[in-house]
Amino acid sequence: MQIDVELDTRGLNCPLPILKAKRALTNMLSGQTLRVVATDAGSVRDFQAFAKQTGNELVEQQTVGDDFVHVLRRR
Repeated sequence: MQIDVELDTRGLNCPLPILKAKRALTNMLSGQTLRVVATDAGSVRDFQAFAKQTGNELVEQQTVGDDFVHVLRRR
């Protein structure tokens, strides 16, 4: 999968990973993908809700060690 923008939010707690993702998405074109790496366990639930609320597609979520990886596609 091609990732257009990567965002490292490790060490940040809610709501900062979502806020940084929102800011990044506003500067992206429709169809581009954003990969966000977070350490906040709550980010899994937060990104699911964020995708539903904004219409951006949550393409993938996975846990890699202590990191939570979220991939969003800009609407």
